[in-house]
Order: sequence, then structure tokens, then C-alpha cells
Amino acid sequence: MRPLIAGNWKMHGTLAEAAALAGAVRDGAGGLPADLLVCPPFLHVAAVAAALRGSAVAVGAQDCHAAAKGAHTGDVSAAMLRDAGATHVILGHSERRTDHGETDAAVRAKAAAAAGAGLVPVVCVGETEAERLGGQAEAVVSRQLAESLPDGFAGVVAYEPVWAIGTGRTPTEADIAAIHGTIRAALAARFGAAGGTTRILYGGSMKPGNAAAILALPDVDGGLVGGASLVAADFLAIARAAG
Repeated sequence: MRPLIAGNWKMHGTLAEAAALAGAVRDGAGGLPADLLVCPPFLHVAAVAAALRGSAVAVGAQDCHAAAKGAHTGDVSAAMLRDAGATHVILGHSERRTDHGETDAAVRAKAAAAAGAGLVPVVCVGETEAERLGGQAEAVVSRQLAESLPDGFAGVVAYEPVWAIGTGRTPTEADIAAIHGTIRAALAARFGAAGGTTRILYGGSMKPGNAAAILALPDVDGGLVGGASLVAADFLAIARAAG
């Protein structure tokens, strides 16, 4: 399947910086062997979507509320994101799970809401360093998949070893392949043929120097890129490595 390279800009950038970054990604997006997705902060989604309109680069957000509307101060609904020009939304990122106490059940409700509003949910799963050292990585990821994905899931899954995010450390290629294989088997067992074609992204200190090797592994269908997505040249180099 065609790879997807998604950039999670996290809490970075002024409006002007976001527009400039979007423009640089747009200008370099032609002829790449992968689909591109950028996920700016909420405040910049509409401006980035406008800058990328008509291009090959899709726009997503970094979270949404499970409710369609209501008294939820500071939150944003999936329908609002769709209206602003987003087509995707990242859900259950480890930083949301850790910093905001998001549970698998909360992620599942958000994923269902996103799909209902016409967004593609990008659901994140992954183990902590303590869980990996304790030999629990596959069990943790399997549990998160079972409890975070709603029935009929038709989105993207991103595997992000929590201990590798932003640290420059990555699991071995064998470890990445093993977890991606576990995810693929779980998706196929639950969703049948659809699970066999669900894109599984690797997220965890992916950069131009290691992207080709990681993207060549079985069942790695792209990347969820953090820091490197804030530099257009690096993000585009990762996308080129998918070929």
C-alpha cells in the first residue's frame, strides 16, 4: 500500500511560521512516493488548510472531543475540525494519555466521533520503557488496540514506543517489526480484510537518517513524525525514503 508520512507539529509555531512551513512542504510535495499529512496546532488548522488547498498534502489535527458540541471549555469537536479543513485527527497520542490522563475508552469514543464527522482517526498505541523492560510491550499494545479502536474502525494506527519519542532513541529494527506484526495480526483478526489493509505508522524519533531502514520493514506503512516534521527539508527527506 502507499505509505503515509504524517507530521505532528505538536505545540509549535506562530501563525506565520505555520504558514511558511506548510508552504515549504507544499512546494516539495510533488512526485513523492508517499502521501503527506501535516497536523498543526488547533489554532492554525484553518490557515494551514487554506495554504495547502489544491495540493497533495492533507491536513489533520492533534486531538478532538468525543462530543459533537456542548459545555466543554477549551475543547474542539471533530465537526469543527472538519469545517476548518482537516481530514484527519491524531488520537490517543502518548502525550495526551500521560499529560491529560486519557484512557483507552476515551480514545475509542473520540475515534468513533471523528469517523462520524468524516475525519480519518489516527490512533496511537505504544508501551513505556518500564513496560518494554518488563516484557509487556506486545501485551500492552494489544490491549490498547482492543480497547481504543471502535467497531468498524477504518482509520490509521500509529505505533509509538513512548520511551523513544523525542529522545533520539529507537527500538531495534527487529523490535519494530515484531510490534508491527503484532498490530497487523490483531487488526486482521478483528476486522478481517480491512485490518489487512489498515496503514500502520511507526512513530518514535524517525528522522532522515533512519527512515529508509524503518520504512522498509514489514507492516511499516509510513511514519508519524514529530520533531523532524518541523523542518520541511527533513520531513520531505523522510517521505522520499519511503520509495
